[in-house]
Formats: sequence, C-alpha cells, structure tokens
Amino acid sequence: MRLKNKKSPNGAETFDRLGGIGMKLVMAIVNSDDSGMVSAALTKDGYSVTKLATTGGFLKSGNTTFIVGVDDDKVDEVIDVIAKQSRRRTQLVPDATTMDMGMYSAYPVEVTVGGSTVFVLNVERFEKI
Repeated sequence: MRLKNKKSPNGAETFDRLGGIGMKLVMAIVNSDDSGMVSAALTKDGYSVTKLATTGGFLKSGNTTFIVGVDDDKVDEVIDVIAKQSRRRTQLVPDATTMDMGMYSAYPVEVTVGGSTVFVLNVERFEKI
C-alpha cells in the first residue's frame, strides 16, 4: 500500500492514501464462543487485531467485535479466516415467547447461533499517536 506519511499539527504520524491504493477497516461481530479461535487465527496469520466485548442480537448473547485495518488486497483473506473460525450452528434454548398462566414455557426452541457479521469500510486516513 502506498501511503503518504506526514506529521499532523498534534505531532502524530498521519497516513493518507496515494494513487487509489488504500486500506480498509474490517469490523466483524463474532459469537463469544468463537472469538478465541478467530483471535488466534488472525494473530497467527500476522494481522493486528483490536477486540471489543459487545452484546446484542436475538438472544442478547455475548459477542466480540474485531477491528482489523488491512490493505485493500488483504480483505478477502481476513474474511476467509473469520469465516473458517465462526461457523453457524443450531442450539436449543428455552422458549421465552409463550406464556401460560404467568409462566414461561419450558419447551426448548432450536435457534441458529454463531457465524459472523462483517462490515468493510474505506479508510481515508489513519494516525499513530
């Protein structure tokens, strides 16, 4: 990747894209059960990763959001690593949607968990402070 390196007014190193070659920010939301394997695989392949503990989704379960800055030509490789380590699977959970006489049903419901949601964003500039 060709980047123009200069100093910003605050003294930080600033990097701007040159000639249309740039970088992307990959944000992947991964089920917490898969996060250790995703983190290990990305690190093993030499990617610098930032991990954030997050919650949300259908079951309000724990997730990990990975943030990875990569060259444009490495995006597919990063997504492949994430996909190999975060497969979808089914899981039985108590059915909290039906209520009988003030109590929730104990009948389990099969839901899909795991997998990942990936966002890829253009990076116009980044700074190392």
